[in-house]
Amino acid sequence: MSHEKRTIEFYVLAAFFTLFVLFLYGPLSAVFILSFQGPDGGLTFPLNGVSVHWFFNLFEQQAVGDFGASFKRSFTLGLMVMIVNVVVALLAGLAFRRKFRGATVLFYLSVASLVVPSIIISLGIGVVFQQLGLKPAWYSSAFGAHLTWTLPFGVLIMFAVFNRFSPAYEEAARDLGATSWQTFRHVLLPMIAPSLVGVGLFGFTLSYDEFARTLMTSGTYNTLPLEIYGMTTNVTTPVLYALGTVTTLFSFSIILGTLGTIYYLRRRQARLV
Repeated sequence: MSHEKRTIEFYVLAAFFTLFVLFLYGPLSAVFILSFQGPDGGLTFPLNGVSVHWFFNLFEQQAVGDFGASFKRSFTLGLMVMIVNVVVALLAGLAFRRKFRGATVLFYLSVASLVVPSIIISLGIGVVFQQLGLKPAWYSSAFGAHLTWTLPFGVLIMFAVFNRFSPAYEEAARDLGATSWQTFRHVLLPMIAPSLVGVGLFGFTLSYDEFARTLMTSGTYNTLPLEIYGMTTNVTTPVLYALGTVTTLFSFSIILGTLGTIYYLRRRQARLV
């Protein structure tokens, strides 16, 4: 009976996972296929020929939309957020290893933005900038808005990392005469480096595809998610699908590159140990 129960549970979980994969990648596969429409193809099935015409069309002057500039803005903004996310999350993780007065209040304040609707954050930051006479822009107001979304996740991840980190390694290094900086540089940092890479990836991806917190804070120039949203009501060719395919492949390449970096750091750490 126990074996039969486990078998039923396995098939239920397998069915659920299959439905999840279909729900997640089904729409992406449709976009991928339609991006290879022929030059005279439309936005729906069936395919009217097969070509890469719309991928080349991405690099041409568009009547509506500016793919290249919006991608550069999103990519640059993502890198800015990633760097700040890693540095602040690391410093917060180190600080909270020791108890200090007000730590609980500071923790809840740091994660409070996760429960506030994103559009409210975006609207509030946009209004404050206007009241101060400052012009909202993707590199200033949108940058701050994105940090309200990415930093709490980075901090929570580093808290989990340090909760599992044994201080015995640091104590052993200090017993051997290492200074605090040497202990951090040669013991602590290499051991948590894979986690920092993960925090950086998390911050980049959350910023790269963020829409709601960018809507009221990006100013005159759109980031890529805003540009794609604006194009959905104006573009009537499969160039939009080609853009979706390119950005999806770019996202997967970033993920694979990050996983490769984490694998390399862990192998290097294992050799050192």
